[in-house]
Amino acid sequence: MSTENKNIVRRLYDEVWNKRKLDLVAELISPSHALNDPFVSGSQVGPEMYRRRILELTASFPDLRFTLDDLIAEKEKVVASWVLSATHKGDFMNIPATGKKVSVEGITIHFIRDGKILDSNARWDAVGLLRQLGALPAPNRNKETASKG
Repeated sequence: MSTENKNIVRRLYDEVWNKRKLDLVAELISPSHALNDPFVSGSQVGPEMYRRRILELTASFPDLRFTLDDLIAEKEKVVASWVLSATHKGDFMNIPATGKKVSVEGITIHFIRDGKILDSNARWDAVGLLRQLGALPAPNRNKETASKG
């Protein structure tokens, strides 16, 4: 079962996100799927909302790509460790396009049952993304810390 579940998650990133095969969303995402993501507010339930999230992000970052570093599966859970890389070419959270290339690390825990992803709990460096886009200042380092680094 863990190999099957890993393949479902691998297809989500490789085919849906990276190749933009949005017709596969309904095949992989459960109708009751709940997305828990630090950048998402409000209800994010079901394949249509997931598809909409992909369209929103790829409008801001048209070349968005996930690279899977690791997939760990146990029973009905698959943990995906990933790196998102993209170029900011459209408005994102009221931040006008900067043309900057960004790279963000994250982990998503997917809960899978009967061949569909029921829940996805994402944790990623949202603050790092905002810093790379210039929306937040870089961390303030004092002179003593800076001289040691």
